[in-house]
Amino acid sequence: MMREIRGVAQDESGVQRRWFHNDYFDLFVWHTDQGETVSFQLCYGADTNERALEWRKDHGWFQDGKATPDPAEPIASRFELAARELPVSIRTAVAARLREYAEQVSVTSRRSKVRRAAWQKDVPGSG
Repeated sequence: MMREIRGVAQDESGVQRRWFHNDYFDLFVWHTDQGETVSFQLCYGADTNERALEWRKDHGWFQDGKATPDPAEPIASRFELAARELPVSIRTAVAARLREYAEQVSVTSRRSKVRRAAWQKDVPGSG
C-alpha cells in the first residue's frame, strides 16, 4: 500500500504536486485543480538500482536510470497492486499511462541515474 507524504512543497504554477510512497515506489504526481493528471514520475527499485518512468502530457515518456528489457509490464502490475488505496483519479490515470507505456517499444532514455529535485529526496519520518 502506498501512503501520501504530506507537506509537499508547492510552486506558483497552478498545478498541485503530490507524493505517494511505499517500500518499492515513489510516485510524484502533478495535477490541476480539476483533477487532471498532467505529469507523473514513478520511481522504483531504490533498494537495488533506482529507475524512473516519467510521463508528461505535452512531452510523452522518458525513462531514467539503467534500462532493463521491457520493465513496464511487471512495473504496471506491481503498481496496480500497490496503488489500490490511492485517490481513484490518480490511480486510474497513472495505471492507464503505464499500460500505454507497456505497449510502446521505444522510450527515450535521458540519464543513467535518476535525478530528483531537493523536495523529492527525503521521506519525512522514514529515517
